[in-house]
Amino acid sequence: MAVTVEQRRAVVDALAALYDRFGGETYGEGITQLEHGLQAAAVAESEGAPGALVAAALLHDVGHLLGMTDDAFGYHKHDHLGADYLARHFGPEVTDPVRLHVAAKRYLCATVPGYAGKLSPASTYTLSKQGGPMNAEEAARFAAGPHCREAVRLREWDDLGKVEGLHVPDFAHYRPLLESLVRA
Repeated sequence: MAVTVEQRRAVVDALAALYDRFGGETYGEGITQLEHGLQAAAVAESEGAPGALVAAALLHDVGHLLGMTDDAFGYHKHDHLGADYLARHFGPEVTDPVRLHVAAKRYLCATVPGYAGKLSPASTYTLSKQGGPMNAEEAARFAAGPHCREAVRLREWDDLGKVEGLHVPDFAHYRPLLESLVRA
């Protein structure tokens, strides 16, 4: 069954409302949840990423906005919660990188010398709550899995999307892209 224009708009309206309501909250960084998602999406877009990955970059932390929290840094299982929420309306090309972006952080900490030392204090703290760096077996399994590369790229944009005062396009800029990706 085809998704109507009205249905696509309604899905994106609901996402926009979620960001309007909770996107102004911080999570241990010097910027808000909305600013962080917009910055990550802007970096992805500037690098010529496919639309689904730009959308994933924008929405990767939506799980923090869904009302669950562990502490001042948000909900440590926000990756799965957010991906499950998005999977109601978006395909795996959007949701799998969202689901895997925390695993990608753990993977990069295990496989890239010096990566962990470049994490923000908030990301370093949450890493400790999210299982720490992967062991060799976990890293090999992650690297062999689907959407590994996309999740790593998303994680890199996540790291870059934490700049106070950076001016980037607003949520409305991404509406046509998000609407085009909504599925039945």
